[in-house]
Amino acid sequence: GFLLLQGHVVRNWKVRWFVLLQDKLLYYKIEGGKKEPSPKGRILLDGCTITCPCLEYENRPLLIKLKTKTNTDYFLECCSREERDSWALDITGAIHAGHPVQVQELHRMKNSFKLLENISLNDIVERMYDSSTGIKLTRNLDQGNRYKETFTGSALVDWLISNSFAVSRFEAVTLASMLMDENFIRPVGVRSTEATRSSDPSEKFLDDSTALYMFAESRKKNTSFKEEVHFNISELSGTIVKQGFLVKQGHKRKNWKVRKFVLRADPAFLHYYDPTKEDNKPVGGFSLRGCLVSALEDNGVPTGVKGNVQGNLFKIITKNDIHYYIQASSKAERVQWIEAIKPLT
Repeated sequence: GFLLLQGHVVRNWKVRWFVLLQDKLLYYKIEGGKKEPSPKGRILLDGCTITCPCLEYENRPLLIKLKTKTNTDYFLECCSREERDSWALDITGAIHAGHPVQVQELHRMKNSFKLLENISLNDIVERMYDSSTGIKLTRNLDQGNRYKETFTGSALVDWLISNSFAVSRFEAVTLASMLMDENFIRPVGVRSTEATRSSDPSEKFLDDSTALYMFAESRKKNTSFKEEVHFNISELSGTIVKQGFLVKQGHKRKNWKVRKFVLRADPAFLHYYDPTKEDNKPVGGFSLRGCLVSALEDNGVPTGVKGNVQGNLFKIITKNDIHYYIQASSKAERVQWIEAIKPLT
């Protein structure tokens, strides 16, 4: 599947097509809507260590870090938490193929806690920011350093339980760890920062009155973005139904680009983003009301499609008769996207 990969010489981010084998991870360039026949590079998994979640980049919470036995670092970015965890699980399985106990433990941790239905991490953070019912922010001193607008680990655990997001301190710690994994909150001060380096995921967030945390981004940063896209704020407020990387044909140059697609309901919109850009602004999108969506046959190139494409095509026609041609990575994924979009049209 598609992942973002950071370059080693120029530290920019490129979308690459990754193929996981038993002992290596291959990655390919996509040119003209088709995977190149030879891999652009490979990551040998023998002796490799994996870090997931990787917190080295503050504005990229969905990273996986691979360190080879020759101490080369690879940073891979996924488009959702679920995709990141799935890739991490499969890569870990390949690395520890002869050690099934580690793989079973990873499965257990992944499935040990699930968010309550109809509650998202974004909803929790919105509630945390509330001036009257949110978490109280205080000034704190840690080893001579003063921190503004912080809260303690135990205060967050208490708040999550009192607001019915968790029923036990264990669940609240797990949920707080998820908020930290997704870069909604971050540790400050020596004690909480050192805990994030623990190899045990259950010890990365501390239910402790001396461990300090704060919001990863201030509301001031978010305000300018909201003002900038105020004309789109309602369509971006819908519940995310599905997201993932797809290949889209451009309207003018008819070239093919990998885009991150986000499908939202209430209101029903499909937006797409340039995943290599640092900002999180859509480069396009449209309402799904009145749209038609259908699969395109893989025998030959359909009318309106340019280039020697890989296949697994589908088409969306808006009510204004604008045609979008999109490639999925597999027939199964194409079916999933069509079935997710159809009820929203």
